Amino acid sequence: MGQHAAFNRLTTSLRVPQREVTEPAVHDQIGRAAAYAQRYGMKLVMDLDVRLARRAFQEAHPGELQEMLRLREIALDKPEDALLTIAADVPGDHYTFATTPYVPVASRLVRVYRCRVSEGQTDPDSVEDITADCRVIVAATNELRILIPGTFAGPDRQAVVAAAFAHLTPDVFAPHLIEFQRRILRQYADLPLAGACKDEWGFPPCFDGCPAKNDFWFSGPHAAAYAERTGGRDLVRDALLMWRGERGREREWQAAINHYQQLAWQRNAALEDDFHRAVKELFGPTALSATHATWWPNPDLREFKKNGLHWWAATRDLAQTDEVTPFAVRTALAKKWGDRCGSTCSTPRRCPTTSAPFGATALGGGRINFHPVYPAANALGLENIAALLRGGLMRGDARLRLLHFIARAPLDCPVAVVFGHAAAMNWAGPHYNDVGLGLASALWRQGYPADLIPADEIQSGALRVDEAGWVSYGPQRYAAAVLYHPEFEPADTLAFVDQAARGRTALWRVGERTRDFEAQPVATRWPSEIRSAAEAASCAEQIVRHLQGAGVAPQTPATGSIGWDVATAAPPRAGTGRLVDGTRFWVSGRDDAAGDPLAIREEVSGHPIEADAVGLLAVRLNESGRLEALAAGGLSRFQGGGIALMLDSPIDLALWTDEQGRRRGVVQGAPAGVPPALLELTPHWLDLRLPASLPSP
Repeated sequence: MGQHAAFNRLTTSLRVPQREVTEPAVHDQIGRAAAYAQRYGMKLVMDLDVRLARRAFQEAHPGELQEMLRLREIALDKPEDALLTIAADVPGDHYTFATTPYVPVASRLVRVYRCRVSEGQTDPDSVEDITADCRVIVAATNELRILIPGTFAGPDRQAVVAAAFAHLTPDVFAPHLIEFQRRILRQYADLPLAGACKDEWGFPPCFDGCPAKNDFWFSGPHAAAYAERTGGRDLVRDALLMWRGERGREREWQAAINHYQQLAWQRNAALEDDFHRAVKELFGPTALSATHATWWPNPDLREFKKNGLHWWAATRDLAQTDEVTPFAVRTALAKKWGDRCGSTCSTPRRCPTTSAPFGATALGGGRINFHPVYPAANALGLENIAALLRGGLMRGDARLRLLHFIARAPLDCPVAVVFGHAAAMNWAGPHYNDVGLGLASALWRQGYPADLIPADEIQSGALRVDEAGWVSYGPQRYAAAVLYHPEFEPADTLAFVDQAARGRTALWRVGERTRDFEAQPVATRWPSEIRSAAEAASCAEQIVRHLQGAGVAPQTPATGSIGWDVATAAPPRAGTGRLVDGTRFWVSGRDDAAGDPLAIREEVSGHPIEADAVGLLAVRLNESGRLEALAAGGLSRFQGGGIALMLDSPIDLALWTDEQGRRRGVVQGAPAGVPPALLELTPHWLDLRLPASLPSP
């Protein structure tokens, strides 16, 4: 990597059999690895997540493991004892594939209810707690067998058993979790690390989102937090309610789900935030807290159960996302967490952007975080890493990094799609598993990138109406914003809409708000300035017409799908885009990962420019049309903004004006030094090393 990569940070993880990061020998080996990396100009950002010390946590806090509450039913239609067996699940993920999964380590009977069910719903008047009369026959780590006496038999009667299985991983709500996590970080603070990682945090994974809705992440502290939030409600009893609803209790059903889901994402976000702060405290203010909060790289029901879809609230230094995360999410996170986003790409077969960094990733305004080729026969094989260093991929990445010098700005996305977080996660409501990706993708396909943002960001203050009256998120001001499925939204959202309606952003709404967060019926009066659309497609059409009429220029439309099973829009491998600071850029990696030839003859802010380059050209002009910044790969000619360049040999360069008004620049791989034509512009140049491609084996 030190010899052949265009980057100098490695996020590294220990995922091997039966070793944990709390072991002194592991600490010492990682210290030797960090010292070795420094010899090659690399620094390690080490994965120090608590899931890499699960047995150590179990030993220290045996009563604070994550439990799964499983609800299972059995008919009581015969006057004889009934026996119900409930088996535990054995979840596993990228942290466990080479070692022990999240195995069950204990089981316990929590509750047994007798009730009557008709037409798929429980009769609430029939529910009675019969736990004291039932008997545990078998209590193994992976199985619980319960005997229900035949005296409870009756017409249409059934028993519902709530069994809890403790798994080998810390409880998300464990009282000692934060301190234990900080203890791990303190243990490594003496090493020359560049920071620490927390990757895809949350509950153990569920790859189908539990369609039956009869499994709930659970623990004593979790139940206590739920009771505190809901005025004393019993989480176990409400799990029965949330499972399939109860006749006449629709409001309570929806409200319970809202609270349960919100509690999950807020707790997970709080843990992420403390990890971020601890990294800064222990490794220094410039240390990198990484990597991404996205697990299943699509904001759907799988992620709801994993972490409550907490992505926008999971504090990070970089807006990194994983694999095929939709671009509307990537660009939104870039507005939330800094000046640029990073998109992890794992394989050319599953993520086409890996083979061409100038493609979708560059047109999405992002930089690339590289992932070893995956899936692969040997996921840990060195060849999967070496494959990234062959061909033109690192050469292309070196060109893309030139943007870092001239622009600290994300992609200009003129539309915000603000989705109802509670509505999307409530399986008892009308909009389950719909976060507005269809609407966002329709806008991207018309050349108008859109940021996808949960409405909770209104409550956090991150999504705001700025002093000039624009709906804003980080540095982005939106020409249009859509409130998508506002069912269950609190009064704060309505106040925000009222304020925005008096401002400069054009507003739309898809869907009604007939209930508040507590699922109480409400009559919502919307400002006359907010336009209504029946569904996503018509809303996208209306917004595009408005933007065209307002003179908002389109960017290159998204023409493809992002891959996997995520049918969302992805930009092509060549085209043009615009950053929020006014930088206009062109990229092409259609045929070569190092970049294709570019012959640009266009206007920027009404002023003509001409350029011949390779892979990348980025230009920013000031209000008078003078050149403010320029970045280009393989530049041989540039004319515009008051300068004219003719170079004997093509060269990678970036040129900008610093805060003192002086021009500065960098070149890459200039064999004869900085050309005289560039020295005439400024004497202040830095010559960067270009990585050499790793030869084929």
